[in-house]
Amino acid sequence: MADTKSLQDKVIVVTGAGRGIGRGIALLCAAEGAKVVVNDPGGSTDGAGSSAAPAEEVVEEIKKAGGTAVANFESVAEAIPASKIIKQAVDTYGRIDGVVNNAGILRDAIFHKMSIDAFEMVIKVHLMGSFYTSHAAARYFREQNSGSFVHFTSTSGLIGNFGQANYSAAKLGIVGLSKSIALDMNRFGVNSNCVAPFAWSRMIGSIPTETEAEKARVERMQKMGPEKIAPLVAYLLGDAAKDVTGQIFAARMNEIFLMGQSRPLRSIHRDGGWTPRTLAEHGMPALKSSFYKLDRSADIFSWDPV
Repeated sequence: MADTKSLQDKVIVVTGAGRGIGRGIALLCAAEGAKVVVNDPGGSTDGAGSSAAPAEEVVEEIKKAGGTAVANFESVAEAIPASKIIKQAVDTYGRIDGVVNNAGILRDAIFHKMSIDAFEMVIKVHLMGSFYTSHAAARYFREQNSGSFVHFTSTSGLIGNFGQANYSAAKLGIVGLSKSIALDMNRFGVNSNCVAPFAWSRMIGSIPTETEAEKARVERMQKMGPEKIAPLVAYLLGDAAKDVTGQIFAARMNEIFLMGQSRPLRSIHRDGGWTPRTLAEHGMPALKSSFYKLDRSADIFSWDPV
């Protein structure tokens, strides 16, 4: 059993697979026996430009190692191109077994200076892109009564970060999308989970390094290779994870965290209901000790990675 490949003959789509985390996932999935559609339009971190080279290079690397893969250059930011990614998998290999929604861009700015275009484009690539590819794959999963989605979220959305209102909103939206897919498609043997990665990549390279604390944080992250994320993703795509669905995981170096989901923390009750005055005098003071601080991801994950 130790030599059995966990994804043997499964067909897996990995978006944004030309570099970084996506590349690591594509390589491991292929090594585990999957036939991989390596999607990447080859743009810059802000989504500008295109190049076939990143996806083609990953495909070539997979083939040299004895694996099976095909390149795809469509953008996930529009419905029809995104659906073509899934169609290529089915047309090429006859089926689709897993979708990894990893593609993303960054257009960071402090909120009051963020342009509408910067907000909308990040939402389109991350959130809408995850919907478009998942929606295109869903009918195949429904027909075959099996399938796995792995969506990439971020602690920027789960916890918070400066200058990333667009990215944080998209990444928290993906959590809701994943949970809804898990609820709606569980009866069809389909699972859907989220992964929040900690890994050094060209996107993370945009993190500011103006203060000593920021420099130290980046130095820690540079030690965390994208290949450390791939094993969790490959596991979630395999049959061994068929009963794992609707969950949020974080992966950091050799650490894996099961992240919490929103549940009531504390309640207040007043006979006859509340008024603005009684809320100010009694309601909010009673709840205040349980308020969350304005934490960032770095505040919560403040220790060195293991």
